[in-house]
Amino acid sequence: MAKKPTHMSYEEHLDEVTTQITEIYTVEDEEAIRMVMAAQEDEYFSGHDDDPTICTLERAGIDARWVFKNYNRKAQRRAKGSENA
Repeated sequence: MAKKPTHMSYEEHLDEVTTQITEIYTVEDEEAIRMVMAAQEDEYFSGHDDDPTICTLERAGIDARWVFKNYNRKAQRRAKGSENA
């Protein structure tokens, strides 16, 4: 029988997402924190706060990739360029 993944608190999940961004993409802590905070401000993590059972290590990896893809500086420049088009 498959072991049910253990979940972490909302705050621990955000910390883990930040850590994984720094490890996977080799960015500085401050930049990873900025990306996670921007995603949080845009309510990306609101479901995680409502249902902490989705705050797992596996989900943190998924979230880290999504946050980096959508909130790294290069992605933000592309988004601003498309807004001005």
